[in-house]
Amino acid sequence: MEIPKTYSPKDIEGKWYKYWQERDFFSSKPDEREPYTIVIPPPNVTGVLHMGHMLNNTIQDVLIRKARLQGKNACWVPGTDHASIATEAKVVAKLKAEGINKWDISREEFLKHAWKWTDKHGGIILQQLKRLGASCDWNRTTFTMDETRYESVIKVFVDLYNKGKIYRGYRMVNWDPEAKTTVSDEEVIHKDVSQKLYYLQYKVVDSKETVTIATTRPETILGDTAVCINPNDERFQHLKGKKVIVPIANREIPIIEDDYVDMEFGTGCLKVTPAHDVNDKEIGDRHQLEIIDILHEDGTLNHHGLHYAGQDRFVARKNITKELGEIGALSKEEDYQTTVGTSERTGAVIEPRLSEQWFLAMKEISEPALKAVMDDAVQLIPGKFKNTYRHWMENVRDWNISRQLYWGHQIPAWYFGEGKEDFVVAENEQDALKLAQEKAGNATLKLEDLKQDPDVLDTWFSSWIWPLSVFDGIRNPDNEEINYYYPTQTLVTAPEILFFWVARMIIAGFEYKNEKPFSDVYLTGIVRDKQGRKMSKSLGNSPDPIELIEKHGADGVRVGMLLCSPAGNDLPFDESLCEQGRNFSNKIWNALRLIKGFEIDDAIVTPQTSEIAMQWFEERLAEVLVQLEDQFSRFKLSEALMTLYKLIWDDFCSWYLEMIKPDYQKPIDRKTYEQSIVFFEQLMQLIHPFMPFVSEEIWHLLKEDRAEEDCITVSSWPAVKAKNPAILSEAETAKQVISKVREIRNKNGLKKRELLDVYAQAESAEAYDNFKLLIERLAFINPIEWVEEEKSGLQAFVLKSDKFYVDSGQEVDAEAEREKIESEIKYTRGFLKSVKGKLSNARFVNNAPDAVVEKEKQKLADGEAKLKALEESLGNL
Repeated sequence: MEIPKTYSPKDIEGKWYKYWQERDFFSSKPDEREPYTIVIPPPNVTGVLHMGHMLNNTIQDVLIRKARLQGKNACWVPGTDHASIATEAKVVAKLKAEGINKWDISREEFLKHAWKWTDKHGGIILQQLKRLGASCDWNRTTFTMDETRYESVIKVFVDLYNKGKIYRGYRMVNWDPEAKTTVSDEEVIHKDVSQKLYYLQYKVVDSKETVTIATTRPETILGDTAVCINPNDERFQHLKGKKVIVPIANREIPIIEDDYVDMEFGTGCLKVTPAHDVNDKEIGDRHQLEIIDILHEDGTLNHHGLHYAGQDRFVARKNITKELGEIGALSKEEDYQTTVGTSERTGAVIEPRLSEQWFLAMKEISEPALKAVMDDAVQLIPGKFKNTYRHWMENVRDWNISRQLYWGHQIPAWYFGEGKEDFVVAENEQDALKLAQEKAGNATLKLEDLKQDPDVLDTWFSSWIWPLSVFDGIRNPDNEEINYYYPTQTLVTAPEILFFWVARMIIAGFEYKNEKPFSDVYLTGIVRDKQGRKMSKSLGNSPDPIELIEKHGADGVRVGMLLCSPAGNDLPFDESLCEQGRNFSNKIWNALRLIKGFEIDDAIVTPQTSEIAMQWFEERLAEVLVQLEDQFSRFKLSEALMTLYKLIWDDFCSWYLEMIKPDYQKPIDRKTYEQSIVFFEQLMQLIHPFMPFVSEEIWHLLKEDRAEEDCITVSSWPAVKAKNPAILSEAETAKQVISKVREIRNKNGLKKRELLDVYAQAESAEAYDNFKLLIERLAFINPIEWVEEEKSGLQAFVLKSDKFYVDSGQEVDAEAEREKIESEIKYTRGFLKSVKGKLSNARFVNNAPDAVVEKEKQKLADGEAKLKALEESLGNL
């Protein structure tokens, strides 16, 4: 079989992904197997793959591919989110470029443009995920605005309204003046900015005195309805019960007292503008203050802005500041560093604004979701996010679920009169008409008399039922699929949406299925550049994921992403890690070429060195399988990958293949060759979840007679049981002997194949019997001579309590030898201190697997024996 000299991802990745899809390897249907289900965090329908998506979806694919190999019914449900604000902003921008204003066309016309945009851009990111190797069940691809999901969302709204949990209220919200909609806290980006702090003078009524107010928003003085002081502030006791005059507006407003005012901050006097500040609104509610809203929804001043009406808020700020100076009401300005909230989608500065919106009462409905996480029924990984979750949930506020947009799930409320309560909530127009006729006591009402609420629901209101709606569990709560796949197993997402999405999905799960939606939540870190900055297009520090795949191959990129990605910690991305991943593919490829290049001779009896090598590597595989199960159970995927990396690169390629490789141009025996192929297959099955493409290609090249449909993707996770674990420590000792001899050889400039004499002083020479021939063969030494006393004048090294002496044919520098031993003693003492520290840690001893604890105890015993031998050698010197 002719195998190319170099591994070429471009020639292989597309070929195998197409093959997997054609054979429907990723599809899932309910059956008798144990299900393993993941629902994808749906990316924005208009989005393209970024580094965060790469990390998140690689982790999901690793988990789903491993489950598939373990014989579970692996179901990874893909889909996209309609992303109301993001999509509408893109469509608005597109229309603007075409000379069309959103407000000049009807809702229906706008939605035609939005659907056209979605149809054109909606599948891009899913196609890019295929380039990454994502093994989703593409037959299940869903969209939060498709018919099933749309009807599910509306059904939930109606149900919660009928339960009294959804209501309309006049509340303070985050307002985006450019998009003319409220936005969620998650969609507000806080930026540090340099502003001016303006000190304004308010005249006290019937007095020559003034009070000084500091503000960064002088335009809002036109909405002031009080000045507030702390009741305990001695400086202002004489002002209690008095009034001041608002500059420019010339309105009299009261001086009120409230403990909210910090006497040490600013001037100690606070202007209260209930319509334009959350805290001011709360003060206003406590003191029954008038509410004066000075802004239109687009951020321009309304009639309360007096002669500044119609001006943009920032233009008005400059003009009002100028007038305040002219009338002597501006005492000074100073530079001021502060934080300003901006809209994630439009970049507009967020305006706190009172608005009538729809809300979901959260306190009662959240209680089961809080308990589920606190009791670890839903496990957060890493657990450090548990306290954050608890804080959010214990202080949960009612959820503003309405948005002033066209694109989204239109709120199923219909108005039929002028009264505040003249509306009904229903799943469709016909039901709404019946309810309206009953509520109005007017059977003559017609559909044209009803007007549907123009707002749409917050995008999160569709995705909070995602694990239910993807299996049609809202419309049909007892169908076969929801009962089989729900609850799902693992959710992989980002910590920043722990409350906005994760918590709400848990809430919905208990509300509509009385069950958690998933068992584990793996929280990824943020992908950052070498300088620690979050990757973003605006900073220009984010590489194009597709270009990375083109350059390093999907397997290389996946390895690069995972090697530096512990759960919950930020990922300091370095492209060199992708290069390391690509080099790993090449290393595996070269190992394949070596094995497949062996000539087989059935007449050759398997050498003892090969027999022992095969026994050792089988035990090593068994050991690693135990380690991997532990690492996967704790979601230590980065550690699991590194474990496999070392197993393949070091143990298999660097040691095992050297152990069994015939001498130059000699054939190999049949048994060793076939067992090596088995080992290689098992290694490819283990690495497959991390590197699906190269493992599939090699799987097919390992056996010429393999059936085409016999793919590694649908093979089985290896099952290797330990038979003789003691051989592992024997092998490690042998490897150290070989490495130490090679070091001495290199240090003295000796030829690689020049046979050296080695003497050994050991407690038990029999302990080396299994690997003695391998040591002699790989270290290129004459048969080891066992001695009872130290050999002076030779270069030496110590392993555990055993001492080895190498005759390099050169004089030994006694002083240098003494320094070397003293250095080894110092290192060994430090090593022992570290091991003792671990074993004295009750948390480690009680929580770590027994095998891990035993390994540390063995390290301690070996280290102590080595220290004793080193000290003896130093004494003899």
